Amino acid sequence: MSNDTSTKKFDLEERTAKFGEAIIKFCQKIPIGPLTHPLINQLVKCGTSVGANYSEADDAESKLDFKHKIGICKKEAREAKHFLRMMAIAVPSMTEEARTLWTEAKELNLIFNSIYRKVK
Repeated sequence: MSNDTSTKKFDLEERTAKFGEAIIKFCQKIPIGPLTHPLINQLVKCGTSVGANYSEADDAESKLDFKHKIGICKKEAREAKHFLRMMAIAVPSMTEEARTLWTEAKELNLIFNSIYRKVK
């Protein structure tokens, strides 16, 4: 099996895990204060939930269960986009890193939207 980056880009279990890891590392750099503390909590929850729900979808008991879990994945990726945008406003020095993560959240959201629409 090939381990090149093009193969890994399409391994959604790995990709969503890496996204969650990147969210955690990003949040560890954020200075904690009354404004950032709730944003950090929300961002960690939704950013790591994408991979957890994809793992559950991968082990779904039925097509309906699979579609439901994929639906949660797309919602959590969309929520991550929102909180990354808010974090960029709250901590302007982190805008570039937030933008990179936002782009990945957007791509994941689009992937899960596509999967969701294809499941009958």
